[in-house]
Amino acid sequence: MTFNRPARQRVRPLPKGDTLFTPGASPTRQAAERRSAKPLLYLHQLPAWVPPIVLAVLLVVGLAVRGVGGAVALCAVAAVLGWLAAISWPRLSPTGKLGRVLAVLVMLGIAAVQAMR
Repeated sequence: MTFNRPARQRVRPLPKGDTLFTPGASPTRQAAERRSAKPLLYLHQLPAWVPPIVLAVLLVVGLAVRGVGGAVALCAVAAVLGWLAAISWPRLSPTGKLGRVLAVLVMLGIAAVQAMR
């Protein structure tokens, strides 16, 4: 006799402490952090290798496919990078902030070039 048991899902524990929200944040920042909490928790529960692989595939597709298809893939990468930069912004050094902004701008620039090909 076999029983249909639900598959056990391995759940990664959350980091210790109250690291998800910025203390003393403005109402706009608090709203952005609240809206981002669910997607961040979802990403945290995925196997650690999934998000970087998905972004790498989008990047390769964006660079390999000419035209609007490649531009859309690169804009998706830029959107994820921008979202992660916005969420981590208060903890970044000025150099880190500059690097995040440049990464998003470069990605959007490459997307614009791909869209015109």
